[in-house]
Amino acid sequence: MLHFDEPLTLVGGSGAAPEDISTALAFAPRLIAADGGAAAVLEAGYRPEHVIGDMDSLPVELRDSLRDVLSPVAEQDTTDFEKCLLRVRAPRILALGVMGGRLDHQLAVLNVLSRYRNRQIVLFGTYDVAVLLPPRFSVRPTQGARLSLMPLAEARVWSEGLRWNVSGQPMAADGFLSISNEVAGAVQLHTEGPVMLVLPAVELPAVWAGLDGR
Repeated sequence: MLHFDEPLTLVGGSGAAPEDISTALAFAPRLIAADGGAAAVLEAGYRPEHVIGDMDSLPVELRDSLRDVLSPVAEQDTTDFEKCLLRVRAPRILALGVMGGRLDHQLAVLNVLSRYRNRQIVLFGTYDVAVLLPPRFSVRPTQGARLSLMPLAEARVWSEGLRWNVSGQPMAADGFLSISNEVAGAVQLHTEGPVMLVLPAVELPAVWAGLDGR
């Protein structure tokens, strides 16, 4: 088990842009990669402290230069993203390069997040920032910003500060959800069950501050 005292940036192999990695490191300064995500880290001019995964997507030509930080995991019952979560502990994880590419990979990430509700994991990319909400959460995004509330299972949400507030009606992945809502002020959210908050990527500072309780 790898223990980190600071927030951790985790880069997956689904296309993390160099500028997004640099932005992530300003918030979460420790850096690891999930398998082929190491290539994106090196391309951005950084070196991961650890590379965890089954190593099926890490280019062969990079393995020698990373030999001292490789942590191969042979089992195939979990994704590389989950392999990392099982082997690291950090106060907060900022994950990027895990939601691009194949739809089945994206759905697998949401499945993992719904099972790791006790961990603070923020998803970040070129277009969006997302986090599985704690029971109570306050955030101050830009007025008029797009905001979506996506239940991953049966859930309820009470909100203040949205153009179209929700007031505890049942939500579900195959039922009611609140997509492309709009920020009307300081947002207060109370949730029961697993609900993903999705905002534009530029709202990462607001989400981070909300998790800090600021």
